Amino acid sequence: MTLRYPRPLRPGDRIGVTSPSSGVPDALRGRLDVAVGDLKARGYEVTVGRCMDGSGHLSAPAAERAAELTAMLTDPGIRAVVPPWGGETGIDLLPLLDFAEIGRAEPTWVVGYSDLSTLLAPLTLLSGVATVHGNNLMDTPYGTPEGLLSWLDVVEAPQGEPFTQTPPGRYRSAGWDDFAGHPEVRDPRLDTEGTWTRLDGTGDVNVTGRLIGGCTEILAPLAGTPYLDTAALAPGEPLLVYVEACEDSAFTICRNLHGMRLAGFFDRAAAILVGRTKAPDSRTLTQHEAVLDALGPLGVPIVADVECGHVAPYLPLVNGARGRVEHTAARSAITQTLN
Repeated sequence: MTLRYPRPLRPGDRIGVTSPSSGVPDALRGRLDVAVGDLKARGYEVTVGRCMDGSGHLSAPAAERAAELTAMLTDPGIRAVVPPWGGETGIDLLPLLDFAEIGRAEPTWVVGYSDLSTLLAPLTLLSGVATVHGNNLMDTPYGTPEGLLSWLDVVEAPQGEPFTQTPPGRYRSAGWDDFAGHPEVRDPRLDTEGTWTRLDGTGDVNVTGRLIGGCTEILAPLAGTPYLDTAALAPGEPLLVYVEACEDSAFTICRNLHGMRLAGFFDRAAAILVGRTKAPDSRTLTQHEAVLDALGPLGVPIVADVECGHVAPYLPLVNGARGRVEHTAARSAITQTLN
C-alpha cells in the first residue's frame, strides 16, 4: 500500500461537514454556525450535508451516513471532511464503506477524534490516505495555545516540510462549555499546569516512526479485525502508536489495552503516546498504572499526558505521518512530516 497525503488546503477550497456518528441538536446549532463561519472567514467554502440530525445518538440510518461520507470523500470538489464531533456507534459504518473506492479517489482530508477514531485509523490502514486525529469542528473556534497547531494549520501545511508541536504546559482540568447559552465561546480555559510524563522509567526519549492510533474505547473492538491491521502501513518501519481514554475506568482501559496488545496492534511500536485523560481511576489501579500493566511488557518508551485526547487543548496527529518524539527534562516535542 502506498500512503498518500491530500494536498494542502488553500483559500477557495470546499470543506464538507457531515456526521458519520452523532448529529447536532437544535439547541447547539448556534455553535455549529460559529464554527462554519470561522471556516468561511479563513477563505473556505463549506457544504453541510443532510446527515446532521441530533435528536438521537445517530444523525441518520447507517446506509445514509455511509453514502454521504463516501460521496464527500470521492467528490474532487471537496478537499476536507470535518464532522462536528464524535458520538457512540459510528462502528456501524465500517462494513458499508468501500475503502478501495475511497482509496482510488483523489485524497481528501478527514479530521476528528473520539468516535471518529473508528473511521480515521481504518481509512488510513485500508485506503492508504492519511487522516488527522485532532480537534473537531465544534472545537475549531477555540484559540490554539502557544506550542500547538490547530487542525487547520496541519491540513494547510506544505507537504514534506516538518512541523513541530510542544506541550503548552497547561490544560483544562474539568467541565465543558455551554454551547447552547454561549455558542461564540473561544477561550479554552486552560486552568491547570501539566506536561508530558514518562511512565516506563527515566531517561531521554528520541524515537521515530509512523503515527497511528486513536481512542482506546473505540479502537479496542476493532483489534484483530482487518480494520485495525497495521501490516500494510509502511512495512519495515517502526510505528509511533498513540492511545487515549475517554471515560472508561482504569480496569476497563487495562483490559482493552491488553486485548489490543494480544491482537498485535502494538507489535511494531517504537514508542507509545498516551493522551491526558479525565477518565476515572479504579480503587486499586490508576489510569497510568493501567497503561503500564498492559503495555509495559513491550519494553518501549511510554509517554503519557500528551494533548491527544479528550482533555483540551488538542495536539493534532496525522495517521501515517513520519513522526519524531522527543522527551527530556528540558524539552518535549513531536515533529511530523507528511512524506
